[in-house]
Amino acid sequence: MSFVTTGDGVQIFTKDWGPREAQAIVFHHGWPLSSDDWDAQMLFFLANGYRVVAHDRRGHGRSSQVADGHDMDHYAADAAAVVHQLGLINAIHIGHSTGGGEVARYVARHGEPQGRVAKAILVSAVPPLMLKTEANPGGLPIEVFDGFRAALAANRAQFFLDVPTGPFYGFNRPGAQVQEGVIRNWWRQGMMGGAKAHYDGIKAFSETDQTEDLRAISVPTLVLHGEDDQIVPIEAAGRKSVTLLRNGTLKTYPGYSHGMLTVNAEALNADLLAFVKA
Repeated sequence: MSFVTTGDGVQIFTKDWGPREAQAIVFHHGWPLSSDDWDAQMLFFLANGYRVVAHDRRGHGRSSQVADGHDMDHYAADAAAVVHQLGLINAIHIGHSTGGGEVARYVARHGEPQGRVAKAILVSAVPPLMLKTEANPGGLPIEVFDGFRAALAANRAQFFLDVPTGPFYGFNRPGAQVQEGVIRNWWRQGMMGGAKAHYDGIKAFSETDQTEDLRAISVPTLVLHGEDDQIVPIEAAGRKSVTLLRNGTLKTYPGYSHGMLTVNAEALNADLLAFVKA
């Protein structure tokens, strides 16, 4: 097992597979999961000759269950610590959901200024802002996220079963092919992490305005979003993000869910690889 220690002493669990001389693909997972959520993509890119790197966010998975630092600034700084320790340059960063917010802040604050990023990919990502405000009328009301916090505090284990069984993978849609193993794996990853990190993370992914992060990114950036995403609705996320990026491209998927990287891995992997190679 490999760990990177951040500037504030947090141990970040890290996977690093493949040829050291190959271009690195760095994966940033969503809430409340772990780097295990990238299995299908890491094995795919490894088979295509890339170096693949992923880490468990602080408080998630096998990383330290610390009480503090569960915000986008720390998430991005932790990612920068991983990149620095592994000596990655010319890397491609791919983030899903909250991990997409982490990528946006990392690239804007650390990656581009340090000259370490070649491209970025935001998949079903939370930027620019999930919360409904006067300036962001298309967002979700605060009551939605208060409901997440209440459900997590009352019975995290049940909440982490309800989310993947229902909206995350679209298994609540008529005719959906429910995959029990996928549900159990989501629950397993979630319950590995700390309740405090998960509780605080709700504020991080819902209330962080990343408009300026997106505007600051100049590297080629691909935005992928499912049109039936019930977790991060496409209109206030993917469709808005691409208008803020200087060098952005949007691809949408009719009928695809928030968890499309898992349940539609074959289609997503092909599009990811095409962008990486372009």
